[in-house]
Amino acid sequence: MTPRNVDLLMLLQLTSHALETEMAARLAAIGVSPRAHCVLTNAAAGERTQSELAELSNLDKTTMVVTMDALEKAGLAERRLSSTDRRARIIVVTDEGREIVGKAHQVVQELYEDVLGTLPDEQSEALVDGLSGLLAGRLAEKVPCDSPPRRRAVRSVVKK
Repeated sequence: MTPRNVDLLMLLQLTSHALETEMAARLAAIGVSPRAHCVLTNAAAGERTQSELAELSNLDKTTMVVTMDALEKAGLAERRLSSTDRRARIIVVTDEGREIVGKAHQVVQELYEDVLGTLPDEQSEALVDGLSGLLAGRLAEKVPCDSPPRRRAVRSVVKK
């Protein structure tokens, strides 16, 4: 099978779906979704506005609002007024949220090591390097599109 005979998009989508499903199951055991984990991790890394976090987390504004509502309700994050811009909200991760971030980081690292560990070292390194290279190179620039494909929604954000 040569690269010309491969449906690359389907291969990437199936792989992504399988990995995301397993990650969702593992993170659910600690009461958080992949989306909530992503937002909490990005928020814990430094002071950011809700809009900046939405961009970093690849979420539209509406999904970000719903996600933050759930994170606040669960006591994992808070919206606070920015000290430099009265219109902006800074997202602050609570102590409980930081604990979840630590647990989730461990879960995700174990999953990635488990999945990549099924490949020989040179294949796992080539896979990660190749995908990183595509995202930094050929696929880095967003293509204008009147009706871009929508990402599948993850229904649950946090479980208490």
